[in-house]
Amino acid sequence: MEKEYKKLVLGCQNCKKDFIIEPEDFLFYEKIKVPAPTFCPECRNERRMSWRNERSLYRVKCSAPKHDESIISMYDPTQSHIVYDNKFWWSDNWNPNDYGKDYDFSITFLNQFNILLKSIPKIALSILNSSNSEYTNYVDYQKNCYLVFGSGYNEDLRYSNKSMSCKDSQDIFGCVKCELSYESVNCTGSNQIFWSRDSKNCIDSYLIYNCKNCSDCFGCTNLVSKKYCIWNKQYERETYFEELKNLKIDSFKNIEKYKQKFINEMYLSIPHRFANIISSVDCTGNNINNSKNSKNCFDAFQNLENSKYQYTAIDSKDLYDCNGMYKNELSYESVDCDVGSKNICSITSYNSINNSYVINCHNIQNCFGCYGLRSKQYCILNHQYTKEEYEEMIPKIIKHMSDMPYIDTKGRIYKYGE
Repeated sequence: MEKEYKKLVLGCQNCKKDFIIEPEDFLFYEKIKVPAPTFCPECRNERRMSWRNERSLYRVKCSAPKHDESIISMYDPTQSHIVYDNKFWWSDNWNPNDYGKDYDFSITFLNQFNILLKSIPKIALSILNSSNSEYTNYVDYQKNCYLVFGSGYNEDLRYSNKSMSCKDSQDIFGCVKCELSYESVNCTGSNQIFWSRDSKNCIDSYLIYNCKNCSDCFGCTNLVSKKYCIWNKQYERETYFEELKNLKIDSFKNIEKYKQKFINEMYLSIPHRFANIISSVDCTGNNINNSKNSKNCFDAFQNLENSKYQYTAIDSKDLYDCNGMYKNELSYESVDCDVGSKNICSITSYNSINNSYVINCHNIQNCFGCYGLRSKQYCILNHQYTKEEYEEMIPKIIKHMSDMPYIDTKGRIYKYGE
């Protein structure tokens, strides 16, 4: 018989404000076997994202053996991190298991994890399967990209963030499958769009907002399947191009003037949908596409299901309190986990299944409290165990985290799942 849960109101350990845990939340926590959270959703997100430094880059000395060259890193050199350049970090010239520690039940798990993190070499930048894209971070499958962050599968892209499968574009944010575009936000499937926002499947257009399937438009809002429009006024094809020529959009001064006109006369004066939720069912949040049953979710580019408090996701389901997830499911309090499932309190773990408290680990299964592992399983604090030893240890460690939780300087208590 399924256990019945009631709505619960708790006080956040961090900000002290009340927050609500709904009955369906308890069902999710029971499914992945974690206790209910003690931080409110907003504080959980702040805590989670404090682990992800995308855009503050530093020049540091490479710490790899026989290296002393200057490299670009996401780690502040004043914090005494051991940082390897990406090529050496990914090589077989060092072994993350060499830094493994035996589990010590006399001190808290998080203290032991902290000791491991301080002693093990960090990768300078989170770049995976990319070429000629050295000045990027938290990216994968990039080619010829510069100052691009939190993105993937792009080519010849510059100065952009949270964009996927885009080409030959610059200064874009949250765009998917866009080409030859500039200064645009949350646009999808578009080609040659400029200074535009929240538009889909548009071509050769400037200063458009919330337009769908449009081409050759300038300064337009809320249009669907239209061509040859300026300031939402319809023109014949020849007349449109004459008027566009007269606008002299090759002048920076004119463009700045048209931007202001667009904001005052078109964007601010029109009706706005309460949220940008497209082709989705039973969803709340903003910038959600082709998704269902997802609450308080944001930047769900496509196919997010049965999730809550999710920020940025593609083709994923059953996620709570996660950021930047791709083809992932049944995960909780995690950031940047691609192609996997059941990742708990984990950061940047790709192609990985059933792990807790792992950071920068790839192609792993059944690991707990690890950093930098590749193609491993049954490891705790980077120490290798047999399957039987691991399965015997994990329940003891989770119980140990409840019996001897980490308590920070502000008195906040961290048990398993925090």
